[in-house]
Amino acid sequence: MLDDANVLKQRDPQGALAVAAGQYQQTTFEAAVWNKEHDHREITSIVVAGMGGSALAALVVKIWLKQELTIPFEVVRSYDLPGYVNEHTLVIASSYSGNTEETVSCLEQAETKGAQVAIITAGGSLIDTAGGFQIAHVALPAGLQPRMAVIYNLRALVALLINFNLVAAEKLDEIAATQGWLETETAHWAADISTGTNYAKQLALLAVGKTAVFYGGTLTAPLAYKWKISWNENAKNLSFWNEYSEANHNEFIGWTSHPIEKPFAVFDLVSPLEHPQILKRFTISDRLLSGQRPKAIPINLSGDSLLGQLLWGSILADFVSIYLAILNGVDPTPVPLIEKLKRELIA
Repeated sequence: MLDDANVLKQRDPQGALAVAAGQYQQTTFEAAVWNKEHDHREITSIVVAGMGGSALAALVVKIWLKQELTIPFEVVRSYDLPGYVNEHTLVIASSYSGNTEETVSCLEQAETKGAQVAIITAGGSLIDTAGGFQIAHVALPAGLQPRMAVIYNLRALVALLINFNLVAAEKLDEIAATQGWLETETAHWAADISTGTNYAKQLALLAVGKTAVFYGGTLTAPLAYKWKISWNENAKNLSFWNEYSEANHNEFIGWTSHPIEKPFAVFDLVSPLEHPQILKRFTISDRLLSGQRPKAIPINLSGDSLLGQLLWGSILADFVSIYLAILNGVDPTPVPLIEKLKRELIA
């Protein structure tokens, strides 16, 4: 089925596979900062407010730049900011649609608290607020699902951090430097590459009809979350995620009993850059749970750097989950139930 061009076209009418295939191009997105002037106040903490796909880039930055960021960096996925936010906090409101009510609430609180504020969005009320109040912002290209714009969002977030003198300008160059390699790598997962040599199609076939569970390590936890999001929204397929070593402190035991029948597909997102003890946990956990859960399918991340591995794994997540959507007989692009929920929340 996954090698039948007619089936792919019928079940992916909005071209999600083409979007995934072009994601490498996002690595050189200009990410121009509008209203970039600021008062050079001291920034002692950073908060990024965002939900779902709009929070993913911030989770990546928190791991990727943890050595470069010398002040606290928090990702808020709710309606309220932490109590410590003040005039020395940079609050970045990130919402692809520009209308996410939790993010808008956080921006309003940030302004009340006198924080330094910035915005990442493709439109909606946030772009109007940014223009009307001369707030520093990056306008993202419109027309995508937020989960498919993670690299755009990453470029935008880093550009804003550079604008407020919090990270070095070279970090944008590091993202751009992955483009050629990602183009070559992701071409192997394209629709016209047959299943026999297409890793993304092979992974989708291993997961069809099952609930996926994704495990990351300390460095790959944001990536495990990304796979969960793509699985939920592209494939319309229930999935869960966790990270080692936390998973060994509770979830590990959960596998040993109920449910007796376990219709799951377990995936380990493995980076050789992880702490050696984390790498041991992947292996030992799978051995100790042998016969009590499905054997884990390792996804060994490609790339010489953590950034490269995270971007490689992020694009792969979209390809695999889109192929799973096609196997599931669902359109990978729209998320009508989420849109219905949003309408009812404001009714």
